[in-house]
Amino acid sequence: MTASMLLEVCDLRISFATESGVSRVLDGVNLSIGRGRIMGLVGESGCGKTTLARAVLGILAPNATIEGGAIRFDGQDLLSMPRHLLQRDVKGRRIAFVPQDPYGAFNPLFRIGAQIMELMKWKSPRRQQGERGLGTLLTSYPRARRRADRQAALALLEEVQIPDPERALRKLPGEFSGGQRQRLMITMALLTAPDLIIADEPTTALDVTVQAQILKLLKSLAKDRGVSVLLTTHDLGTAYEICDDITVMYAGQEMETAPVAEFFANPHHPYTASLLESLPDPTREMQEIGGEVPSLLSPPTGCRFHPRCRHASAQCSTARPSVSGDRRMVRCFHPQPPRQEGCS
Repeated sequence: MTASMLLEVCDLRISFATESGVSRVLDGVNLSIGRGRIMGLVGESGCGKTTLARAVLGILAPNATIEGGAIRFDGQDLLSMPRHLLQRDVKGRRIAFVPQDPYGAFNPLFRIGAQIMELMKWKSPRRQQGERGLGTLLTSYPRARRRADRQAALALLEEVQIPDPERALRKLPGEFSGGQRQRLMITMALLTAPDLIIADEPTTALDVTVQAQILKLLKSLAKDRGVSVLLTTHDLGTAYEICDDITVMYAGQEMETAPVAEFFANPHHPYTASLLESLPDPTREMQEIGGEVPSLLSPPTGCRFHPRCRHASAQCSTARPSVSGDRRMVRCFHPQPPRQEGCS
């Protein structure tokens, strides 16, 4: 693992047992996120991006099987880490989560302050290893740390523009709008001083007018603190606005990774190029991608995009291409040439 990389997912293969058979959701996926970088994981619904995010978090469903690969976080393989260390030191602390649904993320029966302080009791960066109690439920919460944690929460609530933070802590979740609840979720994610935030389509449930505000807030707070972000989204416009790098997935495989400006200027993979051509553009007709997304119960061999690819050869159906490139990576036997920018 290179020193500049915080997270590296290597050849990750995950399947799900279903009533219809085994669904091969991730097929040898690779992903790298640099320190302080915002990576957009882009793809259609069902492409595996949420499964990949949940694998990093260690919260896969019981019917999931990790068939191979590694998830290295700051040099440690999370898949081989003892469960109690993963729970104590990584999940919710060094890796935080901003969910898709701000409505279902809170317990509606408890005040916001109680829920924030319960998180900080266990995951506060000020918690000392020596803090012990008589059992899980009776573990102590030292008064001095509780006071410091509460002040940190109030300061961050003000930073995310929640009106009257003291009063906000006494409110129930139902007293906040959807946008405010997502701001509260960002607050809870940042309070643990994480190295990585995983944001799973964090604006999907919000009004369009609020989405841009939330994305701008998440980007500015993450950059100010040097926090890396993995943002899953199906919206290329969202990725363009907030991300430093983009990885495109299709049917459980990653197709291309590039810095955001290079990605939009010159897509190399035929799927990526087709995806950008399908976006609305007043200067031309919108192009559709022919064919259908394959079933993950019986996916095609080789490159999973080859049945729909106008550049596919026999080789594409029998073998999956290896990764080519360094900062710019593409899995394709027939990468597309750079676009001509015209004469200067």
